[in-house]
Amino acid sequence: MVPASVGPAVAADSTEVCRFSDERLDEISGMTLSLRHPGVLWVHNDSSGGPYIYAIDATTCETLARVRIDGIAARDIEAIASGRDAKGRPVLWVADIGDNLDSWPEVRLHRVREPKTIESTTVTARTYRVTYADRPHNAEALLVDPASGAMWIVTRQLAHGRLYALPSPLSRTEVNIAQPIQREGGLVTDGAVSPDGSRYVLRNYVDATVFAGLPPGSDPVPVAMPFQPQGEAVTWTADGRDLLVASERDNRLLRVSVGDTGQSIPSAGASSGASAPTVPSDPAGASTSASPSVPDDAADSPLGGGAVAVAVAAGLVLLAAAGIAIAEVRRRRARDG
Repeated sequence: MVPASVGPAVAADSTEVCRFSDERLDEISGMTLSLRHPGVLWVHNDSSGGPYIYAIDATTCETLARVRIDGIAARDIEAIASGRDAKGRPVLWVADIGDNLDSWPEVRLHRVREPKTIESTTVTARTYRVTYADRPHNAEALLVDPASGAMWIVTRQLAHGRLYALPSPLSRTEVNIAQPIQREGGLVTDGAVSPDGSRYVLRNYVDATVFAGLPPGSDPVPVAMPFQPQGEAVTWTADGRDLLVASERDNRLLRVSVGDTGQSIPSAGASSGASAPTVPSDPAGASTSASPSVPDDAADSPLGGGAVAVAVAAGLVLLAAAGIAIAEVRRRRARDG
């Protein structure tokens, strides 16, 4: 399924919430709503931003704290998501899943307990190694069900990406193998599950797609995003009615209304009724199990319908994104020698 091809995008109203004034937040690439502290967002910069996450006031954009994650490489952090551990305690998942050359044999997910107090500090992470059942991929979107803790990664490719389900629970000793579930649109830069688990969203540089339920979801509705130079961050408001979006090279935090998409939205706290996919927690078993994915065979169009829609809607934006990606690859090669 290529969600962006289901129909014309819903025209969404957007308003500016506030502007970031912290010069350290120059490449916001991921954002999530705090489960512990009302009115607080956690954000991070792109790959060169180091092992840091920032607590931000969601109404003023004021930086409340900078938290350093000790002992991680911060190779290419591209996503952050809120969730809960097995004891129900709020945690933050920091996803080091970027791979511009599609070459790393494994990527990493770092789980940290969400600090009880908002202050600049250093925390430690529990790290999980992840690989894909088929081949290495670049990815910028991590989805986490705030109730069950189930997780998914969405890869970022030009023609189309793919939704992958992670084992539940994750293994700390073995490499966790992500299994392909379905095709998604192209150039997915972030995603988020709503606080009550009733919907989730995937965004690219031009628009977003809102799904009913948990991944793989249903009733996809494309939603037009406001113009941003390099939109790479999205999360939900606390009531699950609107989206908050941010971009690299843009200091605005924008609120995008998606309440009227025609989807049935349960009241806050209600179960969406969607069940998370069952994926073997044993990597060996996962690698041999049947995959429910759409096969990548010769019948596939070289450009998925979603990618065509995106390209038609914003050819210039895609060209700019390609230039950014090329520059990033060159920068990495120069840095790594």
